[in-house]
Amino acid sequence: MNALAAVLFDMDGTLVDTEVLWWETAREVAAGLGHRLTDADAPEVVGRAVADTAAHLIGVTGGGSPTLPDRTADDRTADDRTAALARTAAELTESFFRKVDAGAPLRPGAAALLASLEGAGVPFALVSASPRSVVDAVVAGSLAGVDFAFTLSADDTVRTKPHPDPYCTAAERFAADPAACVAVEDSPDGTASADAAGCAVLVVPSLLPVAPGRTRTFARSLEEVDLGVLSDCLRRPNPEIQGPKPA
Repeated sequence: MNALAAVLFDMDGTLVDTEVLWWETAREVAAGLGHRLTDADAPEVVGRAVADTAAHLIGVTGGGSPTLPDRTADDRTADDRTAALARTAAELTESFFRKVDAGAPLRPGAAALLASLEGAGVPFALVSASPRSVVDAVVAGSLAGVDFAFTLSADDTVRTKPHPDPYCTAAERFAADPAACVAVEDSPDGTASADAAGCAVLVVPSLLPVAPGRTRTFARSLEEVDLGVLSDCLRRPNPEIQGPKPA
């Protein structure tokens, strides 16, 4: 059995309550493209990287080009699509950054858990699918003073979540076996990324449900989580925890 080497925290929806801000951002950008965002879009928005959501919005709207309104998605050239993707991704990033920079509340239990890990000398890092500009804004704002060993953004790996690259990179930075690391996630894509990297996963769902899995332990809130719970994730993950163990 591996001892706990490091805890790898997702950011949006896990430590900070930014998933609602991301949904609002996507809804506003979609409306500008002539699309009304609904629950059917959620799997392509919640927990997804900017590029993925931009690609989804372009796919369902054709890009919403104001200069060529009669052109369909099939009529577009590769250059048209590339430009539309870049334009939409930039709009998503800039709008999300403005919302996050205005302030995003921490998720319940996040501050206490981070402080307890720091006090116990357990290394931890931030592993996000958000752009570097957004990660830096949150770390300087809502997460100011938290002693992350390092932070990873979508800009720091060739592929981001749901691919394993972010969590593989984080484990490498710690010179640790991914199997000795616990990822703390809230979304299906983030959980899939950590799974694929070989990490144990503590899932605290936010907007979307996450399917059970062999390496997945579930909690209703970070308020239920302590160092003992995180260590237990490496031993024998339970379908659902009942809260921290008594001291």
